[in-house]
Amino acid sequence: MLTSLPLLVPPAPISPLLTFNRLSHFPFSPSISAATSASDLLRVVSRRLVLATKTQSITTMTTQEEECMGSVKAQLAKIFETSLKVTVPNEPDVEPLIAACTGKFGDYQCNNAMGLWSKIKGKGTQFRGPPAVGEAIKNNLPTSEMIESCSVAGPGFVNVVLSKNWMAKSIQKMLIEGIDIWAPMPPVKTAVVDFSSPNIAKEMHVGHLRSTIIGDTLARMLEFSKVKVLRRNHVGDWGTQFGMLIEFLFEKFPNFEDATETAIGDLQAFYKASKLRFDSDPAFKERAQQAVVRLQGGEEKYRRAWAQICEISRNEFHKVYQRLGVHLEEKGESFYNPYIPGVIEGLTKQGLVEESQGARVIFIEGVNIPLIVVKSDGGFNYASTDLAALWYRLNEEKAEWIIYVTDVGQQQHFDMVFKAAKLAGWLPQGDNSYPRASHVGFGLVLGEDGKRFRTRNTEVVRLVDLLDEAKSRSKATLIERGKGEQWTEEEIESTADAVGYGAVKYADLKNNRLTNYTFNFDQMLNDKGNTAVYLLYAHARICSIIRRSGKDIEELMNKGTLVLDHKDERDLGLHLLQFAEVVEEATTNLLPNVLCDYLYNLSEIFSKFYSNPECKVIGSDKETSRLLLCEATAVVMRKCFNLLGITPIYKI
Repeated sequence: MLTSLPLLVPPAPISPLLTFNRLSHFPFSPSISAATSASDLLRVVSRRLVLATKTQSITTMTTQEEECMGSVKAQLAKIFETSLKVTVPNEPDVEPLIAACTGKFGDYQCNNAMGLWSKIKGKGTQFRGPPAVGEAIKNNLPTSEMIESCSVAGPGFVNVVLSKNWMAKSIQKMLIEGIDIWAPMPPVKTAVVDFSSPNIAKEMHVGHLRSTIIGDTLARMLEFSKVKVLRRNHVGDWGTQFGMLIEFLFEKFPNFEDATETAIGDLQAFYKASKLRFDSDPAFKERAQQAVVRLQGGEEKYRRAWAQICEISRNEFHKVYQRLGVHLEEKGESFYNPYIPGVIEGLTKQGLVEESQGARVIFIEGVNIPLIVVKSDGGFNYASTDLAALWYRLNEEKAEWIIYVTDVGQQQHFDMVFKAAKLAGWLPQGDNSYPRASHVGFGLVLGEDGKRFRTRNTEVVRLVDLLDEAKSRSKATLIERGKGEQWTEEEIESTADAVGYGAVKYADLKNNRLTNYTFNFDQMLNDKGNTAVYLLYAHARICSIIRRSGKDIEELMNKGTLVLDHKDERDLGLHLLQFAEVVEEATTNLLPNVLCDYLYNLSEIFSKFYSNPECKVIGSDKETSRLLLCEATAVVMRKCFNLLGITPIYKI
């Protein structure tokens, strides 16, 4: 039993506007390859000698640029931070407000002038309004190879045009060193993502689809961002229902340890049959209730039967996870059960737990119902388990960000659990401080009738059946296109897996998770529009372009030079460079659809570039550069697919 609940001291609050930006820079050691010419080496040395003669602030800034990667926004923020310190030296800790431009005046914009003016007017400032502040910010910018030009518009907005040479070098650097140098770095080292969480003895159905897919993508984005992610499957493996399941198992299989998945058959049917006996047979119900007591009392026979049922369920879950390419570590309700008494005792000693109508509860300000932590019969419930799990994750696993992925219907429950944790001092009061707990809610999966997605006989749709159907349709399309005669059976199967399962995932992830969405096979398997099929085919076409060139892309990366002279080349290059900040935004706000939007737009921008006769790739005088741009697009697309849990295809 736990005897004490240490108070967690939160770190200093972090700005919600630039949560990642402070740490979004990546040290690397610039390497000089054996192929570097003497003149190139001389230019590098000469450049460093010139830099050494400049002021300390400029030297520091250019050194940081050479040693750091990360998002373009983060790199620009560092440059503007230097300018802001010079422009308003008496206003400390001004965070640069950098945003991508949507207009024609530049690529990025610094939006600090208006906010600064409201702070400094009336303080004897030399400035006469936001435009003057903006001009000063522009004029105080240190020299940077990132920036081609700057201008001030409207009430002091500083518009930035990036240098196309710097853009090209940054993309080529990513190709050589790998896309990991574009990963954001959030201010946390360890996170828990609690997702999927089906109930033992019940088959996974379409209702588990969103939690599993969304949770996996959030975990992947955090892992890409160098965070240690504990992927937790909080399965429902404890509770009163196990009494009826165990008794039914004893009844059907006297030698219950010999019962296998094949013998038991459909778990859902097994559960329903045991529930029917429980509701209709008083004698069975009494035995089931006694079985719960014996199980919780630790009797060996009942523990073994419980473990047997859990293992059979676990094997069924694993088959679904394997198809989806999802990895989880199970820590179910039973794991946290031993911690509950100590957690409740600690909360009681803090004066947070009160008696109410025979139950023990925590009253949350602003909520008209209390959080019940011990039921009137003395039993524990979801709140008891979730509080124990949260305590364990903070204190034992040292998680700084705990993310729960469940349907929006559980929003209030988790809000109350998090508020109770704040009352206990486990979590800081501010929403933008760490450690932090976040609930990632999602809407329903609907059928074409606008109601919950169910089978014709009103049963919930089994997830395994849904995935089988997606793969089957994908495979049929490949056969119709004549691939059965051109490809091996293995190629057809693997492509059908990638396209079918990818289509199901993308159709979910491309929507804002808070909204409901309609499940429609015809739409999700369409090869036109914003679908996984279209995007996978687009990637395969890019790979085909590179293959048709007959060039060694690795050799081109190291010996060729990427240039962005044409507008369509530059537009594509800019979008590629914005990948890091898009991942940052999607991760910070826990919104996978942001990444999906980026991926679809990338495909569209590439199509515009490739279909332009002025940007001919193979056989043009800029073939090497444009092949490198094709490869960079394919690399970024593959990383997007990877973060979304989708397997790319390389030919169609």
